[in-house]
Amino acid sequence: MLDVLDREDRLQLMRFVCSFAWADLEVSDNERDFIVKMVDRLELDDSERAQVAEWLEVPPRADEVDPTDIPREHRELFLDAARAMILSDGDIDEVEAENLILFDQLLR
Repeated sequence: MLDVLDREDRLQLMRFVCSFAWADLEVSDNERDFIVKMVDRLELDDSERAQVAEWLEVPPRADEVDPTDIPREHRELFLDAARAMILSDGDIDEVEAENLILFDQLLR
């Protein structure tokens, strides 16, 4: 399913995934591992990997993660990726859960 994403969509997906990793104001080792695996699965090039690495150090700006910018045909995939990100560290905190619910509502 990830193979249907073009370069712009792949980066947009990773921008959202990284923003969800930051929901509790820290990125855990398990969340970093999840992101690295996702980067590998998406076969991101060196410049894309560098961008994701930046988002792991400083979260994407709020104006860069507008759910209404996600193409309709990819919204379920983005939601699934955000859900997987939240579950990756085994600790779903209240802010993460609320963000996921809001994200789901905005995508529908």
